[in-house]
Order: sequence, then structure tokens, then C-alpha cells
Amino acid sequence: MSTARSTAEEAPAADVAAALHEVPFVRVVASADGDSLAASGILAAACRSVRTPFHVRTTAALAADDGRAADDGLAVAVGLTGGDVALAGASRPASVTAFEVARELGVEPDPILGLAGVVAAESTVGADGSGTMLDAAERRGTVERRPGLAVPTADVSDGIAHSTLVHTPSSGEVERVRAMLAEMDLPAELGEEAHRRLASVVAIDATTADEATARAAEAVERALRPYAIPDGTFETVGGYADVLDAVAREQPGTGVALALGHGDVARAAALDAWRAHAVAAHRLLREATTGRYDGVFVARVDADAESATALPTVARLLRDFRSPEPVALVVTDTASDDAEGRAAAASIEDRDLGTVMTETAASFDGTGRGTDTRGEARFDTETDTTEFITAVREALTR
Repeated sequence: MSTARSTAEEAPAADVAAALHEVPFVRVVASADGDSLAASGILAAACRSVRTPFHVRTTAALAADDGRAADDGLAVAVGLTGGDVALAGASRPASVTAFEVARELGVEPDPILGLAGVVAAESTVGADGSGTMLDAAERRGTVERRPGLAVPTADVSDGIAHSTLVHTPSSGEVERVRAMLAEMDLPAELGEEAHRRLASVVAIDATTADEATARAAEAVERALRPYAIPDGTFETVGGYADVLDAVAREQPGTGVALALGHGDVARAAALDAWRAHAVAAHRLLREATTGRYDGVFVARVDADAESATALPTVARLLRDFRSPEPVALVVTDTASDDAEGRAAAASIEDRDLGTVMTETAASFDGTGRGTDTRGEARFDTETDTTEFITAVREALTR
């Protein structure tokens, strides 16, 4: 058996590195989100460099993967608790810890993938221990800060329409965005001034929409002044993060291939998944029936099993651009007989949402997971939506 200590918490980078050196096989199980996907890719690359066989998979299951690796292998949980060791990503992005693990093994990991994971974790490039990644990327000349928007594609109409870093009246509607850009009469080759104009228009649209909140002015900053990747698979770090988060939820197999460095093969499929995810998220938010309660802003959405994968993104966008309350909760209003009820929540501060959603879901024969500021739940389809919302509100007041 592995000599690594069993833990349900965040393992120190040095301990994880030592364990990876000791075992003949590593099984990485990552949560279906962008940060965990990036972290698993960094760990896989480190294993490859030190010739340790590995396997990576993502899981959309809401319960933690508590299994242990068979025989003499090592189970590493990423973005989850459990396994033999865990990079839970609770106190800082899992990709930061993974980057440190790789360096402990004497490997120079890809700082761009790590920075994309940091942004996907809703952190800021250079913050939460990611300064080392930024330094490495700048030394290599693989990133440069510029004006404009954090989108993954050179086609800015595609990038603006499908970005989930921002929500505007035209989000999810590429033809509407193209019409807007045509009116701007931008040059074919965008210079700094053109990038600034684009960023200004998007920021104004996001912050002056009829239902926009004051918080939108702060939230839109995530999409502005990006770190460009001149020779990368995607145009910017923020755009890369956006794709990672979407593909992790929509096509996890493609996401694993992308994180493992097969960008030339996985890019087109990943972008398709990102577009579909964005269209669903923006549509659900736009069509939601909302209600305001003390401390919680609720959106009821009519989501089928296919579009329900976008609920965590809807909750984040609702919190950042539409919610006048500190907690945003999105709940499926209807569900088919063969689908689970779904819910997702996001908050601007530590409300222990993972525990709230887990405990609430359990009372309705369901499961939940999350962090201090994000949570997800699945529950029995016969659950009354109003009762579920009431239970979440009550849990938040305890």
C-alpha cells in the first residue's frame, strides 16, 4: 500500500510529491471544474516527467471520491476531498498546489495552464500563491498584459458572445454581437486602441443593463485587461480558463485531453463545448424567474438534463451581475421523470455553501458539494422547489 498519509484535507505539496515518487501508479480523480482540470493536467505532466504511470479522470458526482487506489497505487483527489491525498482547492486554487508539487519533483510545469486554473478558480493572476507561475510565464515570454477582453478566440465576436466571464444583453447571441461590432467599424487588425474600445463597450453593456447591479462594475474586471498568450492554444489566460471550466462540465474527456497537452487535437471540440455551455448559461439566466429574499436572490430556471450542466455558471453570473443579495441560488423549476433536480449557489463571501448545499440536499434524498463560496446539489425530482429554497435559506441563517 502507499505510504502517503490518508487525508480528506489539503495535502502539502512536499507530501504529495514524495508520494508520487514512491508509488508505481497514480490515479487522479478531478472535480469537473476548470481549476481542478488544470491541476490534474499539471500533476499528470509531472508524473510523466518522473516516469510514474498515471490515469486521469474527472467526475461530476457530487459526493467526494473516497476510494483508495488498488494495490500499491496512489489515489489523488483534486478539487475534492478523499483519496489517499487531496488537493481540495479550499484555501487556494488546486492548480497552485499542483504547480508546487511539480517543482518539488524537479519538473518545470506549464505556467500558462496553471494561471488558467487560477482564473477558473475565481482568483486573480498573481494572487493566492500564483505569483511564481506568473514570473515563470513572463521569463519565458509566453504572456503579456494588454488592453481588451479575456476571450479564447481571435474572432472577437465569437469571444464576446460566448464568454462566461461577463453577462450583457447580447451574451450568447453571436449575430447580435457581430452587428454591434460592425457599427464600431473596427480595423481588421486590432491594435491597443481598438482593444480598449471593445473593452469599454462590453463593460458599459454589462454595467448599465436594466437589471445590472452595482456589483457588476467590479465583476466585469475579470474580463478586462487580459494576459495574452501570443503563441498559445488560446488567445488569453482568462479565455483559456473560461474554456477549461466549460469543457470540464460539458465534455470532461475532451477537457482531460486539453489539460494533458493535446491542445492541437482537443481545441476545436473544447471550443464547441464552451460555446454550447455559454449559450445555455446566458439563456437560462435571461429567462429565469427571480425572487428576492433577505440575503438570498433566487432564480428558478427551466433546465433539462443537457442544459443543467450550466447551473454553476448561471449561479456565478447571477451573483456577479444580477443579484442584489450576497448569495445567489439557482434551482431547476421543472424536471423530467428520469432526471434529477439540480441547484447551484454562489456567494460573495464565505457562507460555507458547500456544507449548506450538501446538508440541504441530504434532507431531500440528494447529494451536494462545494466550497465556502460555491455549492451544487442534486435531489429527488419529486422535491418541491419552494421547499428546497426555504431549506437553503434556513440553513444559511444557522
